[in-house]
Amino acid sequence: MRQNATGAPDTLIFGATGFLGRWTLLHLLEQGRDVAAVVRDPTRDHELRAWLREHGTPAEQLTVLGGDLTSGRGVGLSPADDERLAGVRDVFNTAALYRFGLRREEARAVNVEGALNVLRWAATRPALRRLVHVTGYRAGLEPHPRHPLPEAELVELYRDKGAYEGSKIEGDAALRVVAAQLGTPLTVVNPSSVIGHSATGEAGQYIGLAELVRDLWQGGLPVLPGTARTFVPVVSVDHFAKFMASLPEHDPEPGGLHWVLDRNTPDLPDLLRLLAGHLGVRAPRTHVPVSLIRRLPTALTGANPETLTFLTEDRYDTASAERVAETAGLRPPPVQTALRRWADRLVADRFGAAPATFPGGFHGIGGSRTYLAGDRTSPDFVLLHGIPLDGESWQPLLSELNAPALVADLPGLGRSTPSDGTPLDWLTQLLAPVRTRPVIVAHSAAAAPALRYAAAHPGRVAGLLLISPYFLQKPAPRLLRTPRLAAPLLAKVSAERLATSLLGPDSHLCPNAARDAVESAAAQLRRPRVAHRTATWLRAANRPAERAALRALLSEAASVPVPLHLVAGQLDPLIADPGPATVTTIPGTGHHPHLTHPSAIADLMTGGPFNAPALRTTP
Repeated sequence: MRQNATGAPDTLIFGATGFLGRWTLLHLLEQGRDVAAVVRDPTRDHELRAWLREHGTPAEQLTVLGGDLTSGRGVGLSPADDERLAGVRDVFNTAALYRFGLRREEARAVNVEGALNVLRWAATRPALRRLVHVTGYRAGLEPHPRHPLPEAELVELYRDKGAYEGSKIEGDAALRVVAAQLGTPLTVVNPSSVIGHSATGEAGQYIGLAELVRDLWQGGLPVLPGTARTFVPVVSVDHFAKFMASLPEHDPEPGGLHWVLDRNTPDLPDLLRLLAGHLGVRAPRTHVPVSLIRRLPTALTGANPETLTFLTEDRYDTASAERVAETAGLRPPPVQTALRRWADRLVADRFGAAPATFPGGFHGIGGSRTYLAGDRTSPDFVLLHGIPLDGESWQPLLSELNAPALVADLPGLGRSTPSDGTPLDWLTQLLAPVRTRPVIVAHSAAAAPALRYAAAHPGRVAGLLLISPYFLQKPAPRLLRTPRLAAPLLAKVSAERLATSLLGPDSHLCPNAARDAVESAAAQLRRPRVAHRTATWLRAANRPAERAALRALLSEAASVPVPLHLVAGQLDPLIADPGPATVTTIPGTGHHPHLTHPSAIADLMTGGPFNAPALRTTP
């Protein structure tokens, strides 16, 4: 089954829809190769091509074929497809079953027998130059591999290492032995923990080291596993994929084992401290030996027993991989920068729960590790969320806009840490690099710093749109204004209950982006201290003196020569006099019209008083 191929493929890749495979495929295509990708579900052809287009890589020279490396030596190819691949020179096997908690039979089917099937099929290609197989950095350490192993040794291997690592170790030995027997030009690549793209942080797999970062972010890592010298090396996915694509041309002889990892990766405690500082969370200080963690109940430690085998002080011989990289002109990106960008993307993707459509990262603003997304210097709009939401609450609106925007989590709320000064001080620093005159769009509690900024710096804004300005509406319930009572409730609230509270009883009818935004807010509230900071902000915002001061400022701001517009939902109306400000009421919605009726808000932002060429004018 050939799909849109332009010529006979000279390169074949297995596992092209996986994390490592798609990046390797991208760089093979960038080399101008005619590549065939064998996938179990050929209907994913459209998805794969779309991903390549999103990353700026044409797919005209890609052929997608149906096959299955677990189906025997023919790897599931039809006779016609097998014949079309007769001229293949280079075969890349990036396919693997990477998951913890597998049964031995599950893991062996792909990582051992499937890998051998690819090897035996590749050996039938008359023009074969190289078979490149991906294993793992904890495999291949045995200088004299044996295959097959006696059953007693296999039982011990899988018991001690777990099904995933056991299968990779067994599969590595099997390939090396059988390749030597068949005379197949095999090269084995042993990558370390593969993190996201060095420039964008784009991830794609969320287990292993990513789980440690998740626990760190969520406050679930009270101690450091291992020792001060525990070493879990990393490599960015783009460097790894470029290395893979370069091998047939730049690795002089088959038979090599290349450990691809960055030797400058900090030891695990330093790595976690680096990321903790970047994310604005606490890093654990106490070390607990792996041997002790193994003896404690998993329910107590939360540690996956299979991940513990990776927590060693071992170092690895990277000399051969570095020689190939140097010959190919490849240099690893700065590892600490790559780690920070990867951590940003993990948080943006909620560690795989909801891949980000508008990813951001952490920056120092006013003493806060502030989560920002979008255009930091030339936005048309600055979007500031209300309580108890975070910047994800703007996703429904962003899908309606075709304009650059800057989105920020308020200090101390959502994903941001508290700032050193007032919210106005923080907003002033946030907007200091901005060269345009943006419209500030602020929801609920964010209306306070937005209004104060516009009043203090009218020449730096093109307009102010306040959505559900809380100080003109009913005060929050007394319970929510009492942190010691509200914080425990907020920290335990489910996404479903929060959706019903914020979006109404028909929340299931709201756009998916709105429900995703509520789920993001619920996830942040469960992190340490976020619920307490949210309740504290609510208490301060709802003090009578604060509400009165903002109403007075609103009356004064009406004389400021910038458009000022207020929006309220019909079900949550303004009860205080808005003064001369223009008010739009949106029927059938409550306190969060930007979630339930994003197109109505977008129309206000892009038309009427805010539709002015002054938006892009330098202050």
